[in-house]
Formats: sequence, structure tokens, C-alpha cells
Amino acid sequence: MKVLARLLPLLLALPLLAQSTPRVSTDPWQALSFLQGTWSASTTTAGSSGGNVIGTYTFRPELGNHILARHTTSIEGCKGPATFDCDHGDLLYVYQDASGQPLKAIYFDNEGHVIHYDVSIPNATTAIFLSEASNPGPQLRLMYELKDAVMRGSFQMRMPGQNDWKSYLEWTGPKK
Repeated sequence: MKVLARLLPLLLALPLLAQSTPRVSTDPWQALSFLQGTWSASTTTAGSSGGNVIGTYTFRPELGNHILARHTTSIEGCKGPATFDCDHGDLLYVYQDASGQPLKAIYFDNEGHVIHYDVSIPNATTAIFLSEASNPGPQLRLMYELKDAVMRGSFQMRMPGQNDWKSYLEWTGPKK
């Protein structure tokens, strides 16, 4: 009887253990879903060589959902000094080397720049793309934050030996 009294709570708990527990999403792209879509962008650059651009860009899954691609889709207006590149074009591909590995990204532009990033998602509406620190060049940080239905972005630099990030380019805009 004592044995039954000890086993009874365990037997009563077995149906609870058999219930399914909520599953954590194994989709690596779910955390970046807030980026997906076509966004307006009103862009300003820092410094004396600054220019202003109004355009759009699109984040969309590609290659059977194995990458998330950002494409600049149009440049509607561009104002800046003669040294400002109003014909700038770039691509950003977010990928995963293997299942379970952290997300990474690679950036290409029409000026020949290639930037490798580690991707972090500190909350449901923020993505940070961080390059490795390198000498003698700067470390680069690309950030997206969705706030009040407006995407805010920034491209920042930090020179070796410095702690502060300096914005080079910032943009804002709603989803189209």
C-alpha cells in the first residue's frame, strides 16, 4: 500500500508529461521576418560629402528560402555634390553556413566593396550586422530597427582603437 501511495502521484503526472510542449521555431529566418518587404528610404549621409537620396529597397527570401536578399529597387531622387555617387547600387545576402549555425551576411556594391558580417537579432524588431575589427581599416556596423511602422537604418564605422561608432549613412521609411 505504501508503494502504491508513492507511485500514485507519478502515475497521475504521466499524462501531463505526455502533452506536447510548445516548440521553439527552428526557422533561422523567422527572427528577420520583420525586414521582409519593400521599404521606402529617405537617406542622408554624414559629413561634407553628404547627399540625400530617396529610393526603395526590398528584403525577400530567395533560393528556396536559403538566403534573405536585400536589393535596392529604385532611386527616385538624388542630390549631392559632384563627388557623391548617385548611381550607387548594392546587394546584401544573409545566409547560414550550415543548419544550427549563426546567420552571416555578405555585402557587395558597384564600387567594389565586399563586407562580411556576423548577424545578431537583439530583439524582435532589430537586426545588427557587424564586420570583424581589422587593422588598419574600420569596423563596420549596419543596423535596422522597426519602430512605429517605420524602418530606421544606419551604416556606422569605428576606427581601430576607438570605442565610438560614427554614422556614415542613415535612412528611414515606411513599408510600401
